[in-house]
Amino acid sequence: MPNPRLTGLGGGLFCGAVMFALGCVDQLLFGASMVVYGVLFLPVCALTAVWVRRGDLVIAPVVVPIAFAFGLLPVAGDGGGGIGGRLMGLFTALAVQAGWLYGGTLIAGLISTVRKARLMTRQAAQRGAAQPQARRRPV
Repeated sequence: MPNPRLTGLGGGLFCGAVMFALGCVDQLLFGASMVVYGVLFLPVCALTAVWVRRGDLVIAPVVVPIAFAFGLLPVAGDGGGGIGGRLMGLFTALAVQAGWLYGGTLIAGLISTVRKARLMTRQAAQRGAAQPQARRRPV
């Protein structure tokens, strides 16, 4: 399995590009099925949280909702045509599919939190090993 380390910007671009591509594929193959789009969103969230660099862990739960909205552009209905109709379809899709959005954000947040906790534990252990043992004085 590849082990890329994406910067915060790279993680956002990766997630956004993949969700837009999946939205286009969903539109072509499944006729804009929101269930398929939502199910495909969850592993993208997990991959984004796993592949982001340790220093940029906080960005993963931030970029996945933005990528979800960006990927909805080809999937959301046109709402009657025009830019206003397209925006209305996008906002409606965001409101109706909020469960998928919250679930993916939760996945990214949990993975990032666990990774950060492990990183902090590892750093504390390294600092403890680097410090000399203090001598105990008898009481």
